[in-house]
Amino acid sequence: MRIGEIAALVGVTPRAVRHYHQSGLLPEPARRANGYREYGVRDAVLLARVRRLTELGLGLDEVRVVLADDEGRGLVEVLEELAEDLVRQEAEIRARRERLAGLLDEARAGRLPADGPLSPELTSLLAGLGELPDSPMAAKDRQILALMDVVVPEGERARLMGLMEGAAEHAREVYPLLDALSGAAADDPRVAEAARVLAGCLPDELGADMPSGAPGEAGAFDASLADALFADLAPAQSAAVHLAMRLVRERRERGR
Repeated sequence: MRIGEIAALVGVTPRAVRHYHQSGLLPEPARRANGYREYGVRDAVLLARVRRLTELGLGLDEVRVVLADDEGRGLVEVLEELAEDLVRQEAEIRARRERLAGLLDEARAGRLPADGPLSPELTSLLAGLGELPDSPMAAKDRQILALMDVVVPEGERARLMGLMEGAAEHAREVYPLLDALSGAAADDPRVAEAARVLAGCLPDELGADMPSGAPGEAGAFDASLADALFADLAPAQSAAVHLAMRLVRERRERGR
């Protein structure tokens, strides 16, 4: 194969092939009498591997390290690994298409929020909330949920969203109380009532996961997510949420 043929076969440009030669990733093949490079199957396999590794986000130096580990392996072993990688890629593509199909159905039905696409779990949770009130706390709550949707691991996310579905039914009762605490001091007498109502909305199981405010104690939430949860709250709002979390944990301990 000529350079244009191997480039087309693997799906790269001849310029990329020349760059890989200059970088030492792709050895120079034998040349014909007329001076043109002559590529074989092994060259194509190696070029395909370089392309795949760079598409995964590896830099050229990192690719070089991976390729060095492959030295001494037979062609069959390399081809088998390529085949296994293709199977994994096909499975990932199928999973993405299935998720996209679900999101597309939600969008066509008018149920996909403007800040989507979101996970199926959060999409279901927000759908259960319906039209949210004109509430700064409701908007902040939605932002926190969207952040959780990204940073919480998939298995934990599904579990937490499931727990929150029950709390979502009572959200409208809590938002006005928390909104009223905007600009208030942490010792405002309304904090206790807001905390009591919020704690009543939350399931006991959630008490083991929500941040307590104590150093190193964040349950299923890491420190960065716990910080984000309280970062923009007014002192009285933060105090109410912390107190509600404490009440839920205490209630959970009593129920054991």
